[in-house]
Amino acid sequence: MHKICIVGAGAVGGYLGTRLAEAGVAQVSALARGTTLSALRDHGWRLIDDGATVSAPAALASDDPRALGPQDVLILAVKAPALAALAPILGPLIGPETIILPAMNGVPWWFAHGLAALGDAPLTSVDPGGAIAAALPLRQVVGCVLHLSAFTSAPGISAVRTGRGLIIGEPDGTDSPRVRELGRTLTRAGFDVTCSSRIRYEIWYKLWGNMTMNPISALTGADVGQVLSDPLLREFSSAAMREAALVGERIGCRVSESPEDRQQVTLKLGAFRTSMLQDVEASRPIELDALVGAVREMAARVGVATPMIDALFGLTRLFGRVRGIYTR
Repeated sequence: MHKICIVGAGAVGGYLGTRLAEAGVAQVSALARGTTLSALRDHGWRLIDDGATVSAPAALASDDPRALGPQDVLILAVKAPALAALAPILGPLIGPETIILPAMNGVPWWFAHGLAALGDAPLTSVDPGGAIAAALPLRQVVGCVLHLSAFTSAPGISAVRTGRGLIIGEPDGTDSPRVRELGRTLTRAGFDVTCSSRIRYEIWYKLWGNMTMNPISALTGADVGQVLSDPLLREFSSAAMREAALVGERIGCRVSESPEDRQQVTLKLGAFRTSMLQDVEASRPIELDALVGAVREMAARVGVATPMIDALFGLTRLFGRVRGIYTR
């Protein structure tokens, strides 16, 4: 894999890009804009990890996909609300064998493809109008789950909060040479990589854990420890998770843990501020559809009532609209 392009060199994109560039595993470029683009051009890749600054020169950074050309791997590290508008301009980066790796939160646009329980129909909550599916060939997609946390300390500087875990896999569950090769490349860059034959389940399992914490923290301004220390909010979260677990069973992603077991795992991560709360504080669009709206849409398709999830979605949707950070 000789050429890797990071689309969206923010917190996660900067983390991935810096580690890949530092390891010298490929020519790493970035599609970026504004102050991030200027910082990459002036200073290269920069990352703060455990108090130490890691840097690597940017091979190429541009706001024009045509300047970068076809890639071996295209890593999408943008926020979910931005992808529908961005996907149609990514064509110059995509050759016939380019791997498209969405390093993003929530349910991806391709999730329902091939799932009979969901009617093998696109999820309009995450791909309204089908713009993403039309622009990004499904056969070139490799699924990805992030088990890491980062934030942007300044334009072009990513800071690691915790974790190096990446799970990747073919959407159809097959064991492919391209996934194994990509796994080796990411491992050489210092990530803890798992190649999974159940990438949909891995996506669902992570979503099941953060589907409630993100919007509740955004609404309240509280960190996860504060949310889970409130018995009323903890039970509300558990009730919503029980609804989502029923949806998971219907689509072949059965979770064997109880909500309470999963909450204990979350508590061990410490009193962190969720990504959605960080977006609210920065007045950025919130990823409500990828994290909650998609669950509601799937629930409707498989006949599961979700009153708690509906309430959470409605409250957060209005909260976002009032603040101008949710516009659908």
